[in-house]
Amino acid sequence: WAVVTAASVFQINVTLSWNRALQRTLGNLLGVLAFAAVVPLIRTGPAALLGCLLFFSFAAEALITRNYWLGSVAVTPMALLLVEAGGPHPPGTLIGDRVLDTLIGVVLGLLAAVVVTNRRAAGRVEQALAAAAAARAAAERTLAGPDPATAALDADSRRLAAALVDLRDARDAAAGEWWQRTLPEEEVLEAERAGHRTLTATAQRRGLHGPAPTIGAV
Repeated sequence: WAVVTAASVFQINVTLSWNRALQRTLGNLLGVLAFAAVVPLIRTGPAALLGCLLFFSFAAEALITRNYWLGSVAVTPMALLLVEAGGPHPPGTLIGDRVLDTLIGVVLGLLAAVVVTNRRAAGRVEQALAAAAAARAAAERTLAGPDPATAALDADSRRLAAALVDLRDARDAAAGEWWQRTLPEEEVLEAERAGHRTLTATAQRRGLHGPAPTIGAV
């Protein structure tokens, strides 16, 4: 459990790792409380144990992708109930071990995130800036044509939109590192503004909106 916790805490940057550590700790602590609450019920028979397992399994599947800490609340008792399925164990021992493993895993995960920094994050921002500029230039060349094909406009729009999403992801990943060279924030902001203006102009040229703005206008 400590290894799984450490792996889940270690994210793409320190900021995300810290957020995940808080969610994992809160979810696991509430999860062991949920397990303690159902222990008297599962000791009544196999049917109660199976019912609780199905309930927490369903809750984990439904919540983990929507809200990580809520999903952890369901995953923790489910894992402990699987241990119980092999035979009765002292609840205090199971709960104590799970809390200790959680704390050890969180500390190890955060330590790894601090020590192993994403040194390529700033470089990825520069690459994303270049890719966004190239995609925007290609879209503007298509727009500048006398009668651009709809298929070409669609392809340029998709390529530029993907480049802008990648640029934002790269910037967010780099900004979350505690040790990183200064990021070109103004360049990123201007690239996003220019890119969205071009996307708007492309959509309007295809007749999806009103009159197109002048490319390059602030």
